[in-house]
Amino acid sequence: MFKFLTPKPTISDKDLSQGLRWLALEGGFSQGFFSITTSGFLAAFALALGANNLQIGILAAIPFIMQIVQLPSIWLVEKIRWRKAIAVLSWVPAQLLWIPMALIPYFMDIPGRGAISMLLLLMSCRGLLSAMCTTAWNGWIRDLIPQSILGRFFSRRLILATIIGMVFSLGAAFFVDYWESITTGGDVIHGYTYVMLFGAIFLGLASPVMMSLIPEPLMQPPPAPQPSMGQRLTAPLKDRNFRRLLQFLLVWGFASNLAIPFFAVYMLVRLGFPLALVIGFSILSQVFNIIFLRVWGRYVDRFGSKVILSICASLYLLVIFGWIFTTMPEKYFMTIPLLVVLHIFMGIATAGVNLAVTTIGLKMAPKGESTSYLAGASLATSIGAGLGPLCGGLVADFFATRQLNLTFTWVSPDTIAEIPALSIIGLDFLFGIAFIFGVITLGMLAGIKEEGEATREVVLESLIYPSREAPRQVSSAPTYSLLNNFPFSYLKHIPLPGLDAVLGITAYQIAEMARAAASAAIGGQRLTRRLTVALEKMLIWKDKEALDKHAVEISREVARGAMHAADKKPLPVEGLVKPVTSGVVEATSKAGVDPMNGILGASKGVIQGASETGMDLGEATIKTLEAAREIAKKTGIPPEEAIIQAAQGALQAAEGLGPQAAAEIVEYLPDEAFKKQRKKTK
Repeated sequence: MFKFLTPKPTISDKDLSQGLRWLALEGGFSQGFFSITTSGFLAAFALALGANNLQIGILAAIPFIMQIVQLPSIWLVEKIRWRKAIAVLSWVPAQLLWIPMALIPYFMDIPGRGAISMLLLLMSCRGLLSAMCTTAWNGWIRDLIPQSILGRFFSRRLILATIIGMVFSLGAAFFVDYWESITTGGDVIHGYTYVMLFGAIFLGLASPVMMSLIPEPLMQPPPAPQPSMGQRLTAPLKDRNFRRLLQFLLVWGFASNLAIPFFAVYMLVRLGFPLALVIGFSILSQVFNIIFLRVWGRYVDRFGSKVILSICASLYLLVIFGWIFTTMPEKYFMTIPLLVVLHIFMGIATAGVNLAVTTIGLKMAPKGESTSYLAGASLATSIGAGLGPLCGGLVADFFATRQLNLTFTWVSPDTIAEIPALSIIGLDFLFGIAFIFGVITLGMLAGIKEEGEATREVVLESLIYPSREAPRQVSSAPTYSLLNNFPFSYLKHIPLPGLDAVLGITAYQIAEMARAAASAAIGGQRLTRRLTVALEKMLIWKDKEALDKHAVEISREVARGAMHAADKKPLPVEGLVKPVTSGVVEATSKAGVDPMNGILGASKGVIQGASETGMDLGEATIKTLEAAREIAKKTGIPPEEAIIQAAQGALQAAEGLGPQAAAEIVEYLPDEAFKKQRKKTK
């Protein structure tokens, strides 16, 4: 009867291919249901049942605290050695428990203590079953998926899951808001009931069905003599490197989840947003989550999980810190724009954190002993993530009636004026505490060693500048709009965690925009028009003075990205360099950039892009100088000045590429003056 749940001694390529497809679909259906039973939706349902901040924290903590059940589950997995059977048979009742939870408003008084207590009890039971499933699932999937494709596969799976989750969460939010508009009194909460019942029946139960279709490799026999259960449980703790990972996961789970469960509550209660708008912000975050999953998936496979975790975790902390400024002390004109930016970067950061946390444990766990190692990693994360909301709820209740104001006071003979600079109320304190604690936590990553890991600087330079370690752009993310005109030069020197990640991602987006425009239209004025339109969409910061300050940086990134069109459409240097240089200068000039700054930035970007795409640097330099001469004729700039500016840009770019590139380019500079200047700068 249960033959379909038995492990297979061998997994053929066909079995693996089919299993990965079912695994991807299972992730989509699970996320679709997860999106309408968690986050803002579940918080709103709990608030309707009468929950306070502490109970919201408990609700968020339960799924994580119950992961302690993974310890006895390890024994069960090692004893039975049928991981698929354990996972499926525990996941079915776990999903069915959502049905009585959805029906609480029908058989209990609301709002009331009994209703919220019943919700917490049923969530606890579900948490127990979920933990048992997770223990078996982790080892099963670890042995099924080849390590060489972990990052790319899980990024694709998360993309599919996020898309399905976006559709269902937005649909559920609109239904609940519509239901509230046509009902009154106690019937309002029934909108949540109908959504949860639909999800449990059509999405929740589809997940274990698909799980049952994924093949399970036969567990490798344990080494002789077989270790005791105590030895299995303590093995991850005796592994010094893995123990450091467990410590980080524990503390990071705590720090990040101090604030995460309260974002939705903050928008629903403090800002008074409707559920559809709250879910809409979540959708925005998920869109950028999807876009950057492909980026981080390839970067994880190339540079390692640890460095991506470091970059994205610091970016996430910056997002948490930014929530403090969404009120001053109430909603103001910058609230919505700031929330848009925060949710964009939240999606980017979450994509990297979730992917890196998933893959780093899978990579560091020894094959054949993965069950106890991965259970330990999951348990460490869960304990931290469980304690975080509990402490967060207590902190939120404590600071609910407290306020810290920072104001500037102007006193003159006639008037006294007070200008508010900062106002921290209620949950704002929680966000600040979470940020400080998270910054301290980031230092723990340094002690973890991962095979083949790259440095943070290499990854960031692969987003911003070419580097010898990462010479080519590897992402294929599509273009999209973002607040890209950041003050690049200044951000590098501000000691705030996450700003370097913002810089790297911002520069990456400008380059991707230019690459897509150049790929769509190679040749003369068509390229110029494409770049002009694309740049106008990206440069939404229109301040002329600010634009001039960062004109060189922007022009460089546009030119560098446009040069990557050669990745998709192989072209000779003469067919790409001149139209790119001319197009960038004209496009940036229309945006208000001084043509001389445009020439300097474009020449730097052309040489950097040429290096990354394997073009001949000498030929690229010649064509850049020719383009500068043609630009001078069109703009009225003295030709000598334009050529000097282009040569300076090429030389600066070459020096960043290393001595060999600099020596190659300097031979093509127009006169001896640049050679002397280069010697002086050494």
